[in-house]
Amino acid sequence: MYGAYFVVVFFLILVAYAGLEETMRLFAYADLQVRYAWIRFRMSLMRRKLEKQLSKDTANIEKILQDLKK
Repeated sequence: MYGAYFVVVFFLILVAYAGLEETMRLFAYADLQVRYAWIRFRMSLMRRKLEKQLSKDTANIEKILQDLKK
């Protein structure tokens, strides 16, 4: 219950200090930062998967090239 009071008081202090417009911009900025962090995380997973796949493909290509040289 204290958490809810803290959030409401924090919001009211922000509105009193910077105004409603600037407070909404601050929350929009925080929202964009969280979304961007999630995208960066997903990209790191994709990069790791791609690197693993490319290392396998490189080994296969080298094997095929060696077979062609014979």
